[in-house]
Amino acid sequence: MLVSFSMVIRFFLTILLSLILTPVFKIISVQTGMVDKPNERRINKVPMPSAGGLPIFISFVISTLFLFRKIIPQSYIVPILLASLVIIVTGVLDDKFELTPKQKSVGILLASLIIYFVADIRIDSFTLPFIGYVQLGWLSFPVTIFWIFGITNAVNLIDGLDGLAAGISLIGLITIGIIGYFFLHASTVYIPVVIFCLVASIIGFFPYNFYPAKIYLGDTGALFLGFMMAVLSLQGLKNVTFVSSISLLIVMGVPVTDTFFAIIRRKANRVSFSTADKKHLHHRLISLGFTHKGAVLTIYAMALMFSFTAMVMNYTGRIGTIVLIIAMLFAAILLFELIGLINEKHQFILKTLRFLGNKEYRTQVKQKYLKKWNRHIDE
Repeated sequence: MLVSFSMVIRFFLTILLSLILTPVFKIISVQTGMVDKPNERRINKVPMPSAGGLPIFISFVISTLFLFRKIIPQSYIVPILLASLVIIVTGVLDDKFELTPKQKSVGILLASLIIYFVADIRIDSFTLPFIGYVQLGWLSFPVTIFWIFGITNAVNLIDGLDGLAAGISLIGLITIGIIGYFFLHASTVYIPVVIFCLVASIIGFFPYNFYPAKIYLGDTGALFLGFMMAVLSLQGLKNVTFVSSISLLIVMGVPVTDTFFAIIRRKANRVSFSTADKKHLHHRLISLGFTHKGAVLTIYAMALMFSFTAMVMNYTGRIGTIVLIIAMLFAAILLFELIGLINEKHQFILKTLRFLGNKEYRTQVKQKYLKKWNRHIDE
């Protein structure tokens, strides 16, 4: 299906609707007490409206149910909107009353069950190189739920700077939408249309959220965007090939890697995963002297790198895909080591490069291991 002028107009109307609704909900947010109050974990110095997810959600609902009703099947979009409503209610309650992690998890689980059983969106199978087609069977349920939980929480965790989560979501969704448009079967072309409806809804909100922000996404928006990215990525990259399976992770590269290191860090420190800290990627960049805006733009650049890699992978062969993944992982880990996101004790790449390029360091390492060897011999 080619993009017609009428479709462009409808996407523009979605942007306009979000652009109009956002300042309205900024006022409602303040009047209802849905604000982020300053504390030691947050960047803001004054209370900030945090109902930004609501204008995005409402614009998305109107766009998919009415503006594109002739393209998007009701049987497809209604279950997704129902599950999204559960997420929105969970987010609103959290922004207003600050729910516990377990309480939020109940909302995410309920929405995930709707997606799996009612919307019938799930990971059933995939293809691996040298192995072939893998049917998940009963593992389909836990794998799908794990994916939705993981991406939803990953986007929520990275929502720490003005415009960060919204911008990362935009980049990820546009990438998924483009890949889906060119690689999905013509009969399911409505899936990229749904994705771009959400993109348009975020674009209308974005000017109010980018630095200096006038309104925050809040947990309402961050949970909603994370949830929708998880669900739509399963649909927009539904090829059951090795490339599309890896593309899912690469498109979500920034939030996924940030969450991965957060889990490792908190496990190493023997604290609960839900325990907040100030050692996320954006915190590390700020501590290195980046400005608020500079840190956000740097992370956007990283997200664009991941997204570009995901798109290129769809045009390369198996060997090219593997080389791309290795190169991207090497560059990403090196960057995380340089900015201190990985503990100095575990900076394998930097230590290796330093060993190869620094004679004095090489001598120190040799002497260190020689002493250990001699001590072992003496024992």
